[in-house]
Amino acid sequence: MSKEPAMPDEAVEPEAGDRPTATPAQALSAMDDLIAGSMVGQQEMAQRLGVNVTDLTTFAYVLQAGEDLLTAGELATRVHVTTGAVTGILNRLERAGWITRRADPTDRRRVRVAAEPEAVARVLALYGPYYERLTALFASYSPDEIAVLTDWFRRATELANAYREELRGQERGARGAGNEGGSPETPGG
Repeated sequence: MSKEPAMPDEAVEPEAGDRPTATPAQALSAMDDLIAGSMVGQQEMAQRLGVNVTDLTTFAYVLQAGEDLLTAGELATRVHVTTGAVTGILNRLERAGWITRRADPTDRRRVRVAAEPEAVARVLALYGPYYERLTALFASYSPDEIAVLTDWFRRATELANAYREELRGQERGARGAGNEGGSPETPGG
């Protein structure tokens, strides 16, 4: 008897003790696929919500902060943009009804950013089913495996952020190293 092939949208979940083996190269390749799919997905989600990816990312940090409202400067740091750029992002999000700015209760010179409930509802309606599926996927792993995954996500994020900072430092160093009167060579030219 032949078994019906799994439909493309069906997930075939291995049992907790029946995990496949993989090499670091295979893991890196799978990670690259996840990142590429996530980037395309973020573009599509932002488009469905009527914002750009940077604005959606900024809003995600506002949501993540919850009741511990972030300042514009804190958002700029998290999104890796200048404070001037984050002002433009917040202006767009405020005009679109996604956020409000509130005076900091301890320092009236600072402003904190809060998500508007209607915008939260729109984002949750779009992302909710996806996050439910991710939660179910995580539930198929043991607590020890989830701890390893969480550790890996955190450490990989720190590594990525540190590497971007390293590259930015090299660019600043190259700009400050003279570049006397000439322009840098461009590839192919």
